[in-house]
Order: sequence, then structure tokens, then C-alpha cells
Amino acid sequence: MSTLRGFLVGLSILAVSLAAADASAQLADKKALTLEAAKKVASAAEAEARKNNWRVVIAVVDDGGHLVYLQRIDETQTGSIRIAVQKARSAVAFKRPTKVWEDAVAGGRMAILGLDGAVPIEGGVPLVVDGKVVGAIGVSGVTAAQDGQTARAGADALGK
Repeated sequence: MSTLRGFLVGLSILAVSLAAADASAQLADKKALTLEAAKKVASAAEAEARKNNWRVVIAVVDDGGHLVYLQRIDETQTGSIRIAVQKARSAVAFKRPTKVWEDAVAGGRMAILGLDGAVPIEGGVPLVVDGKVVGAIGVSGVTAAQDGQTARAGADALGK
């Protein structure tokens, strides 16, 4: 009986080990946006904004569109808070800069306006590491082109 019990325990351990190995083989390793990286991105964007004397809100989201970091330069309009977050979420959800949507609408593709979560205003840029989108930055407060310039400065800092 004791030999059978030992055999069954050993068989159970083997089965659990094989199941765990199989489960881990199905999970992908992925890079995640850290708070430190989000602050680095926002800091570079802030430097670009301050260099040009622009008052903006800077939002950084992770790959699920969840807010990781937000900052508002003094005296920036409060309405830009929500817009910056929406631009970042649009950029991460569709894995493209929001300028793509702005250009499409300007070119007459009004159906873009019906895409849930697509913000057709420049200023949202995906954050890419090793070819994978890990998050996005959204900027609002000045013109769309200036928001875009500020967001790109932030995104460019991630790889440095």
C-alpha cells in the first residue's frame, strides 16, 4: 500500500509540474511601462513645452489605456486634462498617433468620427519598445500641431 501511495504522489507531482510548464509556455513575456519610464517620457515632453513657453497637460497611459502619470503645467486650462488622457488612450488603443485620425477626417473620411475611442486631434503618440506598444502619451493645451510636437518629444525620450 505504501509503495502505491508513493507512486501516486510521484505521479501527482509529475502531472502538476507538466501542467505548470504547459501553462507558462502559453504566456507571453512582455515589456511593461513603469512609473519611472512614464515620468521620463513626461519630463521630456515638459521640457519641450517649457522651451516653447507652452502650457500643457501631459498624460501617460499603459498598454491597456490606464493612466500611469499625469501632470499639468501651472495655469493650463483644466479642460485639457481629459483631452490629454483621451488622446493617449486613442493612441494606445489603435497603436497609431492621433494625427492619423486628424488627417483622415481632414481628408473627408468622416466615418472615423464613429470609431469608439478614436480622437481625431493631433497630440497622442504610442510609446514603442522593441517594436511593441507599451503605452502612449497624450498632450493637450496648445494647438494640435504643438501638442503633437510635445508628445513626440516625450515619446522619443523612452528609447534614450
